[in-house]
Amino acid sequence: MELDSVILTTGASVGFFRLVNCGFGKLPVPETAQRNIWKWRNVSTSFVHSLITGLWSVLCFYMHPQMAEDLIETHSVFSHALVSVSIGYFIYDFFDMIFNQKINQSWELLFHHMVVIACFGLSALTRHYVGYAVVALLVEINSIFLHLRQMLRMANAAHLVLYRLNSMVNLGTYVVFRINTLAWMTRWLVLNRDDIPLPSYTVGSVGLAIMTVINIVLFCRLLRSDFLKASQEKEIKTDKGV
Repeated sequence: MELDSVILTTGASVGFFRLVNCGFGKLPVPETAQRNIWKWRNVSTSFVHSLITGLWSVLCFYMHPQMAEDLIETHSVFSHALVSVSIGYFIYDFFDMIFNQKINQSWELLFHHMVVIACFGLSALTRHYVGYAVVALLVEINSIFLHLRQMLRMANAAHLVLYRLNSMVNLGTYVVFRINTLAWMTRWLVLNRDDIPLPSYTVGSVGLAIMTVINIVLFCRLLRSDFLKASQEKEIKTDKGV
């Protein structure tokens, strides 16, 4: 993809996710989520992005397996388009949060989005490290269940079996597609240090360090909220003879 195609695809992606968000505004909203309709629509839109890009990233390696052997130069138009589409989503979501949420409530995500836009933007514009960016998008497979968890909680469905099942799948995919992927990306960056220009290496290293910290903190929160807290409540009920 040439520069104009990257810009066009990214812009179309911004518009697409804006339409998706508006579409969710036309659908019924759970009663318990109506007190924060903006968040419901935002999380639902994020769910759609994760579903699309998570499956798309897997298809990229399935349809173009040689990309896995060279994450720097080798890529397809299909994978280049994926990175551009994802940039568009993060740009859209960044401004959606800026205009609709207080900075102190979303600064972590805003910072996350800026890092992703910078790293993916570098990849899309230079047409280098596209394969590496696609590897990073494998984390969106976990985000499918992470966003579904948020939606279930907003719909006051945390007591349902579906929520418990999703929590287990969410934690499992978190380890496999998020923590392991970040660890593999860090290892790859270190092993290929001599083949990567200093500016790109610096951006990648800083981005990965930030992502790793954010994801470890989020993992601890999920573990405490969905498993440790639930286990403690169950023990308390047992002690009380409930």
